[in-house]
Amino acid sequence: MSFLDDGAARLTSSLNEARNDTGRAAFCGPIVLSAITGYSVSRVEQEIRAVRDVSPTRKPAVRGTDAEEVAGALAHFGYNMELTESYMRLPRKERPSLWSWMQKPRNAWIHYILAIHKGKEGHWVLIKGVKLCDTYSEGRWQFVCDGPHKGARIMEVFAVRRALGV
Repeated sequence: MSFLDDGAARLTSSLNEARNDTGRAAFCGPIVLSAITGYSVSRVEQEIRAVRDVSPTRKPAVRGTDAEEVAGALAHFGYNMELTESYMRLPRKERPSLWSWMQKPRNAWIHYILAIHKGKEGHWVLIKGVKLCDTYSEGRWQFVCDGPHKGARIMEVFAVRRALGV
């Protein structure tokens, strides 16, 4: 086993790809957190289960994460997640699409986690600059214009930054 496989964070100058070391399909919350932090999906799931107060002996797949669970796991890894925009007050058809949101000015150096509509359910996607990472790309970064979510409606936008003093 190499040091890259031990679940430790990998700090790189480029974008981290999510590392799914679980041997099964991972869901959007753990994939997005793995790409931000550099930790493996199994390590991220372990922290989400701790936020959910699941017994350490149980290791169910983490699915259906909410904003509080994602923020709690990010805080453990030294990140702050702040709500910057919410479109929940608007009817679904009036909410901006991912593509229209990409046309707005924003900080290219910050990770943005977007809660979007995917069918009848919510889905997390991660944006940095003009690139997107989520489960549909299997944790790899791709240009938003090449991704499958351009027309998806946004529910909420969160900015993620390293916590000061960490």
